[in-house]
Amino acid sequence: MTDDNAPFWRTKKLSQMTDAEWESLCDGCGRCCLNKLTDEDTAKTVYTDVGCKLLDGESCRCIDYPHRQAKVNDCVRLTWRNVSRLSWLPPTCGYRLVAAGQDLPWWHPLVSRDPETVHEAGISVRGRVTASEADVPDEKLTDYIVSWPGKWPKGARGSTPPGRAKSRAAAAPRKGQEAARQRAGKGK
Repeated sequence: MTDDNAPFWRTKKLSQMTDAEWESLCDGCGRCCLNKLTDEDTAKTVYTDVGCKLLDGESCRCIDYPHRQAKVNDCVRLTWRNVSRLSWLPPTCGYRLVAAGQDLPWWHPLVSRDPETVHEAGISVRGRVTASEADVPDEKLTDYIVSWPGKWPKGARGSTPPGRAKSRAAAAPRKGQEAARQRAGKGK
């Protein structure tokens, strides 16, 4: 039995999505638009905090999305065929999560219905892009290597914002905590 009310990313394969559904999987974080390097020793991708010349660091969106590939020769168009093979996609990427059979987290605009939650959760590059690739020569990119784009920010995983989860837990102390308070004479 299928749930007719389930969101499309839980019921469709990436290859079955409409163009609008596909585009909406982008959370607008801008992490994929940061310049990346490949570590020669480990072959791992390392991120920099240098943005693509078309990245708007405030909106975290491409300023010329329809023509990006003509203007940026190494801009990669994500497709359902390549998304699983692109190891440089950040771990928080909606395309990457759905391709791996995972659900979208609470801050994703499709879940929260608010495009600002991606910024509030610390996922986006807003305020973290230190330079544009137009201003940084390739040989200087190693001076801008950062680790945060390859990590999940604290509290960003899961289906509930951290503040909501904590308030529920604080309102209902565990039995052991209540017993300890009673023994200490601080509770009923």
